[in-house]
Amino acid sequence: MSDEGLLGRRTEAETLDRLLVQARSGAGQVLVLRGEAGIGKTALLDQVSARAAGFRVARAAGVESESAFPYAGLHQLCAPFLDRLDRLPAPQREALGTAFGMAAGPRPTRFMVGLAVLTLLAEVADEQPLACLVDDAQWLDAMSSAVLGFVARRLLAERIALVFVLREGNDYLDGLPELFVRGLDDADARALLESVIKGPVDGRVRDRIVAEARGNPLALLELPREVADGLDPGPLTSRIEQSFVRQIAPLPADTRLLMLTAAAEPLGDATLLWRAAGLLGLGADPAAAALGTGLIEFGARVQFRHPLVRSAVYRSASAADRLRVHRALADVTDPAIDPDRRAWHRAQGTAAPDEEVAADLENSAGRAQARGGLLAAAAFLEQAAVLTPEPGRRASRELAAARAKRDAGALDASLRLLSAVEAGPPDELRSAQVEHLRGHIAFDQRRVADAAPLLFSAARRLAPFDADLARETHLEALSAAVWAGAPLADAARTAPPARVPPCALDLVLDALTTRITSGYAAAVAPMTRALDDLRALKVGADDISRVPWLFGNRAGGIVATEMWDFDTRRAFAQQQVRLSRDAGALVQLQFALNFLADNELLAGEPAAAQALIEEDQRISEVTGTPPVGYAVLLQAAYRGEDVATATRAEASAAGQGRLAVIADWTLAILHNGLGRHDLARDAALRVCASDTLVYSCLITSELAEAASRTGDTALVAEALERSADWVDTQWSLGIKARLRALNGDSPAFAESIACFERTALRGELGRAHLLYGEWLRREGQRVEAREHLRTAHETLTACGMPTFADRAMRELHATGETARKRTAEPTDELTAQEYQIARLAREGYSNPEIGTRLFISPRTVEWHLRKVFGKVGVTSRRQLRGAKF
Repeated sequence: MSDEGLLGRRTEAETLDRLLVQARSGAGQVLVLRGEAGIGKTALLDQVSARAAGFRVARAAGVESESAFPYAGLHQLCAPFLDRLDRLPAPQREALGTAFGMAAGPRPTRFMVGLAVLTLLAEVADEQPLACLVDDAQWLDAMSSAVLGFVARRLLAERIALVFVLREGNDYLDGLPELFVRGLDDADARALLESVIKGPVDGRVRDRIVAEARGNPLALLELPREVADGLDPGPLTSRIEQSFVRQIAPLPADTRLLMLTAAAEPLGDATLLWRAAGLLGLGADPAAAALGTGLIEFGARVQFRHPLVRSAVYRSASAADRLRVHRALADVTDPAIDPDRRAWHRAQGTAAPDEEVAADLENSAGRAQARGGLLAAAAFLEQAAVLTPEPGRRASRELAAARAKRDAGALDASLRLLSAVEAGPPDELRSAQVEHLRGHIAFDQRRVADAAPLLFSAARRLAPFDADLARETHLEALSAAVWAGAPLADAARTAPPARVPPCALDLVLDALTTRITSGYAAAVAPMTRALDDLRALKVGADDISRVPWLFGNRAGGIVATEMWDFDTRRAFAQQQVRLSRDAGALVQLQFALNFLADNELLAGEPAAAQALIEEDQRISEVTGTPPVGYAVLLQAAYRGEDVATATRAEASAAGQGRLAVIADWTLAILHNGLGRHDLARDAALRVCASDTLVYSCLITSELAEAASRTGDTALVAEALERSADWVDTQWSLGIKARLRALNGDSPAFAESIACFERTALRGELGRAHLLYGEWLRREGQRVEAREHLRTAHETLTACGMPTFADRAMRELHATGETARKRTAEPTDELTAQEYQIARLAREGYSNPEIGTRLFISPRTVEWHLRKVFGKVGVTSRRQLRGAKF
């Protein structure tokens, strides 16, 4: 790409040229051009378009006044390709059609809409390389930004170049590759200035213009107009805008009003503009004078020379004129075709509270929410609240907006709205609802010590109005108290009475209450009933606020673990992930991903767990909420890395008692793997002292293993005694047999192995072989010991547990076997994503189906599979079924 016609842009031009070359070759590219207003970003974007030989070019631009409309910017970009919508897989086709208002369907998630857009663009790029150019991305609506950020991070094997122009921050695009567009150097700035100055100018004035423009091309073009009046101080952008204002001021009143109408109408729809102009009673040819300025063009679409011209026109107009123009635009906008834009114009054209206009905005919020635009829905509801005359209804709309923001992950914004709700008229029910939402947000923000009292209080206050919600809130409060490590017995006894007949939630609450107040043995029967009902429960994305409590590691997951039911525990985690994805509830999804990652680690699937952990981190980058990160503790412990010590200290200081216990549990695993059994024993004893649900069970095996090596035989016997009341499953029976073996019943080692062979718990199976092999070696039975130690080493290596595998290797050496440490085979090189793709392909899923599950394009799936085949040493999907990885 040449920089001909753009002074001083050779480096930028070469960068963009390389981007097009790489995209053309099938390596998807993304770049953000960042810089101040007027610096030349759009000119570079135009040059990309001009130089994209052989590419199909699609363009979109953010408009400040369009940012309230969900998917507005995305629709601009995708509109030319919607004739290909029927080529998409059905879930993607339905999601994108619903998002764009072309079809009625379930509320789509940003993930599914993002995948649909990625697949659609990849379809286009299969026919011809595609350049997608997005100007003024700082003004894109939130959903368009989120989806395009999603797409940008998944371009890999597509012939797509995606270039954004960005003046200021956009959370969804931050972190993408970027090129900062700087000002022209002094020589190029002077050359540009010379090209526009007409007539002689004093050298000192010329020098001052160059100095104050700081290499900004638009400033160099506009500041010379100020020479006659002297150069004013102030921010450069404001001075450029003021230059435009001075050019507008002398125009006839009708011309200024026409330009204001164009500035207020973000679509640039000429038909709409001229219809509004007719309502406003403008003169015969109000456009003529505007055209002479070069600031605006009237064609099929109305375009301003620069976004600063639009803002200059709009901001310099009187409030009365702005109201008048918006009312005219509302009147000419068809309420059947575009009710949301009409409602927005009506709101902008209304100076005083108006219930009819507020109700229109509330309806727009409902439509936005149905299309997956939670933040847009919140914006409509906020604006509706401002225009609501009746204070109580205003507060109710603010509360609805706060809920929408919380569901979208905008937690701080939700809290700010709740403060406005509380300033409204007293209302006991609404006040209880506010406290309930504050408790949810505190939990989302990991402030569990704050969440528990808020939720307990909300449960009591909700009881007179909604007994079912009060009971559900009490379960949430109890779970928050569990995570805070707070005393539970008294609180558990204060639950509102269950409905008759009880539902699944009632059964879960009763099971936890019994477990907390009466102990494990008394709770087995109610926990069994609760699990049976939960397994049979059918819930959808609309129930997302209930999902963490029903299936997650806050309530239902706790019951499943206490019942030693790994398959149900894992299924609950998978269901929580699916439902959170379907609802687009990102904060809830982060918790779900960690719960599932924990299960995958226990199942000996480290690559699958890594992919889930990485997704938690990616969502954190998008939403600004910290990673949940619980699964990292177990992952690190298996790897022999100590991240738990620091986490334990931080959690204790922050009042996150359960997280501190989890850290101690993983420290016990870490030190047992490293052979530091005294430290493992001490960490295990801290967990036992806390008597924490789930972990007081899970720690028992770690305590017994550590104590058996430190000579604390009484602790080993105590561990066996602790297991007496456990319900019998293959998981618990495997642990019980291990405990008996460590207490001297050596045949139980083999029994433990047999139990774990009937489970998905590969890590526990590997450790069972390790403990048996170590015992056999100490008993002098070297031949049999080698068999179990070799199995332990292979299994534990595959499970991502190198410290335990190293223990097996050291024991093998002690038997006299000259085994060498297992070397990495080609399958060991699979990345987390390659592993997931290979596993799904082996299970018979097609490339589009795999892409849908992993949120990547079918072409990217194919690209990854080619790499998998090479690493695994196969040439077809059929051969993959028999490969080991």
